[in-house]
Amino acid sequence: MSDRGFGSGPSGHVPEPADRWLLVAVAGMLSFVAMLDMNIVNIALAAISDSLDVSAATAQWAVLAYQLPVVALLLPVGRWLDGVGQRSALLLATGGFTVCSALAAAAPWAAWLIGARLAQGAFGAVLFVLMPVLAIRSVRPEARGRAMSVPATLGPLGAVTGPAVGGLLLDHLGWRAVFLVKIPVCLLALAVAWRAMPRDGRLRALDGRSLVDTVLVAAGVTVLLVSLTLSYDAPAWLLLVPAAVPPLWWWLRGPGGRPVTGALRASGAYPAHGAVLGLAAGFAAMHYVAALHLQRDSGFTATATGLTLLAFPLGMGVAGPVGGRLADRYGARHVAVAGACLTAAGLLLLVPLGDGWTPLDIAWRLALAGVGMGLNGGPTQALVMGSAPPERTATVASTLQLSRSLGFTVGPALATAAWGLAGPGGGVTAGLALAAVAACAAVPLIAVRGRTATAPAAGRPTGPGATGPGHTGSGPVSPDSTRPGAAGSGPATADDALAAAPGDGTTTPGHPRPGTRTHPAGEPDDQSGSRPGDEPGETTDAAPAARP
Repeated sequence: MSDRGFGSGPSGHVPEPADRWLLVAVAGMLSFVAMLDMNIVNIALAAISDSLDVSAATAQWAVLAYQLPVVALLLPVGRWLDGVGQRSALLLATGGFTVCSALAAAAPWAAWLIGARLAQGAFGAVLFVLMPVLAIRSVRPEARGRAMSVPATLGPLGAVTGPAVGGLLLDHLGWRAVFLVKIPVCLLALAVAWRAMPRDGRLRALDGRSLVDTVLVAAGVTVLLVSLTLSYDAPAWLLLVPAAVPPLWWWLRGPGGRPVTGALRASGAYPAHGAVLGLAAGFAAMHYVAALHLQRDSGFTATATGLTLLAFPLGMGVAGPVGGRLADRYGARHVAVAGACLTAAGLLLLVPLGDGWTPLDIAWRLALAGVGMGLNGGPTQALVMGSAPPERTATVASTLQLSRSLGFTVGPALATAAWGLAGPGGGVTAGLALAAVAACAAVPLIAVRGRTATAPAAGRPTGPGATGPGHTGSGPVSPDSTRPGAAGSGPATADDALAAAPGDGTTTPGHPRPGTRTHPAGEPDDQSGSRPGDEPGETTDAAPAARP
């Protein structure tokens, strides 16, 4: 019998836990401030250099000291978060992020500021991974699209609006206000999380093996990011990229990397990760090339350039909530593909950008691309996160965030290289064409249904967070699902795992439905689930995936 409501039911029926939209709002707020810090300090570097009496190169570390640990620690943080309490981790990360913001604002010298920013970056990495996990675990499966659209929209908006917010604060309150502005939002998020989140486990320290894995991943990713970042001005830095391979390869082949690759195989999420990287690279390359062209070649003022480029985040902000609702109604993959197509179309229309274009000519194309990104963001995250093995949700979230971060870094580097190869006359067209190609490549990647691992499912773990939204305890949702009523006819799909309805044997984290069996470790579960929302009659030959 299927239970669809939240009211009273048959004898012994336990009502479904209500959606906790307040926690989804917390995920959105913290995503915004964590991404805001990626760019808000850039505008204040000259003032920091003068105030602390350091060189411009030293002041640049106020930005890099935050960005490097945020990206370098994503994968180790994801593995760590899968084994600790979500509430405790959120309180620790938000509290540490707040304290480090205050310490950075009070910095009397550069070393103090850089140290505070390094620590803030480590806490920021936890927030980056934890926010999509918090959003997806706070709602029922059929509301995942709407929930994921909140951090997926507000996070990028924080990154895009950072320079504008930083400029206003710098002009009226000075550079220290750039670090203080986030504190009220963080305190509000702390208060809400303290009261609204259930206690779900404790923190644990990293063991020796985890510390080694952290060092390997951080070293490889840091080398990669530094070489790509510095290559904007000196392409010779790209020669450093191969040095990132040995530590990453060593980690990938070891006990720390195997669970990560296993989780991605189980969810069939490799193509979607490529799509996320492509769209992020396309946006970043376009933003970099367009901003330079408008100011250097077209004679736009800084204000006119900023207002023109603002069309992209405005379109994204408007379309984000709509994309979530459409995903919950029609399926995440369909909406994600439509969004990627709109983004690609907007960037393709920008390729012939010339000196005679007015701000309006540019703005509507940017708005079209922004609408596409807004439609794509939440559904893509719901698609990937909904297919993750429940005990590896944070791991998959970390790989998704790493893909996006690498895209934001790789895009401008490739655009710079394309500009240099094409020469002054065709540099703008080459850079914008590269951005459009990256976005176009994302369309088939998000449309394809990734294959899952085919080994029999092992028993799932018990304890807080072991049961993910929309799972029955029988293993992860695989990337292709069947229609309701076709249980046992084939595996479930990633895109419409988020559409699983209450009463079909689904659970939410820490709330197994009555009658659901919890299997001891190593005991196979022969249940097979189905999810609504796929095309009629669609099945695949993949079996339930093995637990990594």
